[in-house]
Amino acid sequence: MRISGGRLKGRRLDAPSAPGLRPSGDRLRQTLFNILAHGRHAGILDGARVLDAFAGSGALGIEALSRGAAHAVFLEQDRGVLNALRATLAAFDLEEQATILAGDATAPPTASAGRAATLVLLDPPYDSGLSMPALAGLDRAGWITRDALIVLEAAARDRTPLPPGFELEDARRVGDSELRFILRG
Repeated sequence: MRISGGRLKGRRLDAPSAPGLRPSGDRLRQTLFNILAHGRHAGILDGARVLDAFAGSGALGIEALSRGAAHAVFLEQDRGVLNALRATLAAFDLEEQATILAGDATAPPTASAGRAATLVLLDPPYDSGLSMPALAGLDRAGWITRDALIVLEAAARDRTPLPPGFELEDARRVGDSELRFILRG
C-alpha cells in the first residue's frame, strides 16, 4: 500500500498482520480522498480534526494528514496493531499530529473538549455488525461535531439502516465496497 496524495504521496505503508484486519486498498482510498478534495465537501481536509475509528494500519487517517488535516485520532483496540501503528506514525514523522487511543469504537472513551472530529473515517470489519453501534457510540461519547462528515466504508451488500439522527448524503460503490457519506442530522 502507498499513500496516494499530499505531502506523503508515494510513501509505502505496511499493514500489520492481525485477524480480521482488512486495510483500505489504494484504489478505494484514492477514490475517497478525490471525492473529499473535489466534491461538495472540497476543503474539508484543510485543518480538519479527523477520527480514524477501527484504525488498523492507520491508512485512512495518515492519508488525511498527508492531505492537510491538522490532527488525527486513531482508535483501535488490538494492542499489536496499535504498536505497528505507533511505529508507522514515527517513521512518517507524524507523532505531533496524531493521538493513538486503545479502545472499542462501539463504547469509546469520552472525547475531551476540543477533540471532537470534523471528519470521521469509519472502517469496521465487513459483516461484523459494528458500523451502526460504533456510529451511535462515537456520537454519544462526543466524538462527532454537529457539522461533521462521516465516511463509512462497508461491504456493498450491507444495507444496515443508519441510527436516528444521521442521514445518508451520498454513496459510491468501489468494487465490493461502498463509501457512504453520512451527515449528522
